[in-house]
Amino acid sequence: MIPLKDDNPTSGRPVVTYFLIALCVLIFFIQLSSESYKTGQLFYSYGLIPSVLMGHNQLPMDLYVVPGYITIFTSMFMHGGFMHLIGNMLYMWIFADNIEDNLGPTKFLIFYLLAGIGAAMTQVLMDTNSQIPMVGASGAIGGVLGAYLINHPNARVLVLIPFGFFSQLIKIRALYVLGFWFILQFISSGGGVAYAAHIGGFVSGMILILFFNKKIKRKNKIMKGPWG
Repeated sequence: MIPLKDDNPTSGRPVVTYFLIALCVLIFFIQLSSESYKTGQLFYSYGLIPSVLMGHNQLPMDLYVVPGYITIFTSMFMHGGFMHLIGNMLYMWIFADNIEDNLGPTKFLIFYLLAGIGAAMTQVLMDTNSQIPMVGASGAIGGVLGAYLINHPNARVLVLIPFGFFSQLIKIRALYVLGFWFILQFISSGGGVAYAAHIGGFVSGMILILFFNKKIKRKNKIMKGPWG
């Protein structure tokens, strides 16, 4: 089930969403131009390594570039390959604009980073001794999907259901698209994919959006005054 677009218009231009997509694409092409990308060293320098973050291990001096806690953020904007990048940016393009529309640019950026932190720490806590670098926006985007599920469960999403020559385009509720994505994270394994981060990001997004929604409602109530 591959989402292609949603029928959920926004009231303004999602500038932060566009910025985040452009930044991820730019950083990916910068990665491609680096010799250390081909050797894999780049991922050890800027990717999130649980054992390094938790202080169990230290990077060799020739790989050390930034402190471990900074890699929580640098890893969010890196990708391992074209398909990794395209898949993440597709979900970002479809679903993030509505969450930015709900929260506003500044709050959305804060939300996105917090969801990314929640995703990263979920993966870290799954195995604090892991020496495998984690990269990708998947965790933070998982947070966006969790928020979309809460705020727009009934929005219609155009999806491609691939069955070879019998592939079909249909529109279904976001509740089912995102629910399927979430369940898939539990039943998928291997392939070097940080599924725990996806789950952690999704759950973080669901929790965070409830908090942000409450703050926005409270602000709107104050602005309207006691007479509405």
